[in-house]
Amino acid sequence: MINWSEFEPGDHRVGCPACGRGPKDKTLGITVAHDGAGVAHCFRCNYTESQRPGADNRYRPGVAPARAVAPLKRERLSEVGIALFDACVGLSGTEGESYLTARGCALPPADGDLRLHPALRHHSGYVGPALVALVTDAVTRKPMSLHRTWIKANGEKADIEPARMLLGGHRKAGGVIRLWPDDAVTYGLGVGEGIETALTLARVLKPVWSLIDAGNLATFPVLPGVEVLTIAADHDDAGIKAAEGCATRWVRAGADVRIVRPPKRGQDLNDFVRAAAA
Repeated sequence: MINWSEFEPGDHRVGCPACGRGPKDKTLGITVAHDGAGVAHCFRCNYTESQRPGADNRYRPGVAPARAVAPLKRERLSEVGIALFDACVGLSGTEGESYLTARGCALPPADGDLRLHPALRHHSGYVGPALVALVTDAVTRKPMSLHRTWIKANGEKADIEPARMLLGGHRKAGGVIRLWPDDAVTYGLGVGEGIETALTLARVLKPVWSLIDAGNLATFPVLPGVEVLTIAADHDDAGIKAAEGCATRWVRAGADVRIVRPPKRGQDLNDFVRAAAA
């Protein structure tokens, strides 16, 4: 649980109490209003918590705060999102290609759903190059949202918090990033949570998709025609649980499933490959 008394009104980024990987891992977003109300959400594992103002049980140990009612989210990508994605360019010859190459990732094909925006504005005021991925429904293929990662050409993320964001107000559940298009997916498919994880797997296995986070991996539906599924699992509690749950469902449907997991706890596949290369 979150100790809400530690946070002043405003926005904060901290480690998640459910899936945190260390002091530098800040996937939990916390927003505290001036009246003391607060909402927290982890962008990796979807852990949520809320705090209501008032003296009753606000900081009482062992009493879970009431869950916030999630606002309705758009089912389809908004016109603003469509325009943003249309303003992006292919990765070839851009900072996006340099970033992925520096991280040891395979480059997706030009007809996949990953592009680069050369000068995207962050809510902090920062403007810089960003990978922009189209999130589509795993089954219906309908555009749902955008995933953005502000980057540097040397393989590092931009010095902003958060450097990775989904488009606000849009549904994420059930979405995938088709790094390879549907017509490339025939006998087998590789999946991972993050874009970099999936594109690291693509060094040895193609095609691959990113499922964004552990929540989407856990519920990834069985797709007709895919007989072999390879899962690049993050080595944390949420990642392992999601991979095993996904594997069980696919095996029961008759598919062959392999789980690839880095040996060190707290790593994803890209962390492992970069550490090995160093």
